[in-house]
Amino acid sequence: QVQLVESGGGLVQSGGSLRLSCAASARTLSLYVIGWIRQAPGKDRETVAAITWSGPSTYLADSVKGRFTLSRDNAKNTLYLQMNSLKPEDTAVYYCAAKPRGASSYNYWGQGTQVTVSS
Repeated sequence: QVQLVESGGGLVQSGGSLRLSCAASARTLSLYVIGWIRQAPGKDRETVAAITWSGPSTYLADSVKGRFTLSRDNAKNTLYLQMNSLKPEDTAVYYCAAKPRGASSYNYWGQGTQVTVSS
C-alpha cells in the first residue's frame, strides 16, 4: 500500500512557476516508481515525470524537458516537481502516482491538484 498526498497547484500566468509536492508513505518506498501524471480536459493522460525511488533513474517527458525539474527529499519521502516557464498547455490536473518497479501501470494515486496557466 502506498499513500500519496499532493499539494502546490494553483493559478499562474504564462511564464510563471509552481512547485508541486507529493508526500508518499509506504512500508518500502524503495520498491516503487513515483510519477507525476497530468490529465487535461479532452486529452489523454500524460506521464510528465517519474523517478525510481531506490535509484537515480528519472524520466521527463519531452514536452516538459528544460522547464520542469524533478527532485526529492528522502528524509521526508517527498517528491517535488518544479515547473518553470509554464505554458497554457500545461493546464491540467496533476496526479502523483506510484507503481511497483517493473509494473506497466500506476496503481496508487493521489487526489490530484489543479494547475491552471493563464495566457
